[in-house]
Amino acid sequence: MEELLRIFSCVLFLGLIFLQANAEPIEDKQALLEFVSRFPPSRPLNWDEASSVCTNWTGVTCNEDKSRVIAVRLPGIGFHGEIPQNTISRLSELQILSLRSNLISGRFPSDFSNLKNLSLLFLQFNNFSGSLPDFSVWKNLTVVNLSNNRFNGSILASSFSNLTLLAGLNLANNSLSGEIPDLHLPRLQLLNLSNNYLNGSVPRSFQKFPRSAFLGNNISLETSPRPSPALPPADSSHPSSKPKKHGRGRLGETALLGIIAAAAVLGVIAFGFLMFVCFSRRRDYEEEDGFSGKLQKGEMSPEKAVSRNQDANNKLVFFEGCNYAFDLEDLLRASAEVLGKGTFGTAYKAILEDASTVVVKRLKDVAAGKKEFEQHMETVGSLKHENVVELKAYYYSKDEKLMVYDYYSQGSISSLLHGKRGEDRVALDWDARLKIAVGAARGIARIHAENGGKLVHGNIKSSNIFVNSKQYGCVSDLGLALIMSSLALPISRAAGYRAPEVTDTRKAGQPSDVYSFGVVLLELLTGKSPILTTGGDEIVHLVRWVHSVVREEWTAEVFDLELMRYPNIEEEMVEMLQIAMSCVVRMPDQRPKMEEVVKMIENVRQLEAENVISQTSEKKDETIAASPPPPPSLFLTQH
Repeated sequence: MEELLRIFSCVLFLGLIFLQANAEPIEDKQALLEFVSRFPPSRPLNWDEASSVCTNWTGVTCNEDKSRVIAVRLPGIGFHGEIPQNTISRLSELQILSLRSNLISGRFPSDFSNLKNLSLLFLQFNNFSGSLPDFSVWKNLTVVNLSNNRFNGSILASSFSNLTLLAGLNLANNSLSGEIPDLHLPRLQLLNLSNNYLNGSVPRSFQKFPRSAFLGNNISLETSPRPSPALPPADSSHPSSKPKKHGRGRLGETALLGIIAAAAVLGVIAFGFLMFVCFSRRRDYEEEDGFSGKLQKGEMSPEKAVSRNQDANNKLVFFEGCNYAFDLEDLLRASAEVLGKGTFGTAYKAILEDASTVVVKRLKDVAAGKKEFEQHMETVGSLKHENVVELKAYYYSKDEKLMVYDYYSQGSISSLLHGKRGEDRVALDWDARLKIAVGAARGIARIHAENGGKLVHGNIKSSNIFVNSKQYGCVSDLGLALIMSSLALPISRAAGYRAPEVTDTRKAGQPSDVYSFGVVLLELLTGKSPILTTGGDEIVHLVRWVHSVVREEWTAEVFDLELMRYPNIEEEMVEMLQIAMSCVVRMPDQRPKMEEVVKMIENVRQLEAENVISQTSEKKDETIAASPPPPPSLFLTQH
């Protein structure tokens, strides 16, 4: 009997472990499903009852054991109207809530008082109205941002009692009135109460903050003068206040002016120091605070600060099927690094608050107006193909034009071919190069079939080709040449891809795309860059060099030495070389169409079952509107 009990206990224990390992916050999941069913966003979410809320749902984060939802981040998702009661408020373990940059209206939800563990609250850039909530119900609050709404009424001191952890408070751009209470918030480092209807003076507890925190109100920004024992207030009735003779009164006036000037200088220095300390501490926060209104130096762009306020009506435009849950403010705040600076702008790798990674292309020298730009983006964004890097979103304002893509971690084909050739480098074998070639060819052919067969890529080069999840080539930077200012043709690597007939980059045609792709094929075959320099610094185009070698019947000298160690591929390489040479003929009308190039490359080697399946699924993808694939493993343009 004891043995049976021991076995039963073991089975029960293992069962509990199994259940805990496969835990799912059922109640929280139902609350979120009810929330979106009663409050549908304009941008679709991938919230499906059959999938895991903790691992698959956009904008949702669970705790470590996946038993409760602790964060909901849905900025700029297109919510409109009042938040339904008894939905979000049922997430009793919620710590982070971000619904900023939507069109949410109505009073602040009273049932949010149930969110006892709330720490970070971001509801800025909505249409909330009515009085402010009683913040004291959330004792764990660290950062609150309710700016750019329509809140009115006064700021109550009782509402902030016991908020010993509050480090950031932003109530700017509302309709708050009355005096600012003297709040004792020991950890408060960031404050913004600007552009309201507040009056009176700045309380002593807030005098450490810069003047910009109170601008746009009817508030006296002068601090209260402190009495000086050396200079008592003058009183004409007091004997000691009478002016002294023999000119000593004039000396006293000079000394007084000197003291005032010195105090003013010290005040400016102290104010500047406070400003420096305040701004330098902003980066300690993991959540976006929205206090400065400008991108901090060293974040997304090391070159130029992008103002979040410069074009308030211009928002990040997402394409249908995109499940990213971020907005322009996220991009401006994201930690980022420069991937590369190229012909049409700079590419940044941006890591967002939900740990997703995207690439932001910051364009330069855009010649198209807003309407033309948007129309072109719609054409580009509507193209869905597994061999074309998908445009996820774009942004247009007078000073900034941005494009957002998935991130690819392996780097461009250019970096794989021409990167450092040391011991750690993994060489591209012939099979890999074949798959890159056929994938890129399919992508370009698909581009050429778009828009009634009139769409042109205009900037095909190895730095704009990546590897998708199936290890096939994938083409990026689609169609940018058509909206840019005309570029000169400098002696550069990019010039090595341009067809002879291209004198204006905006007027490139599909035959010139074929030429550029032929140069890419030559790169894959030779391992050399499109522009070569000889020992005497002479510049030679790769196409010309290959022509000269083939003409002398030294064909074997063309191929990359890294490929020569693979057996039984010589015939395939020679056949691919012939395809490349047909693409780079001088006369445009003598070059094959891209659909013909695809067939020729596919015939270099009989397609394996894997390739046939790939083609079949590709055709289905073009006809069936499916949810987008998970972010691929490699990114976009470095040039």
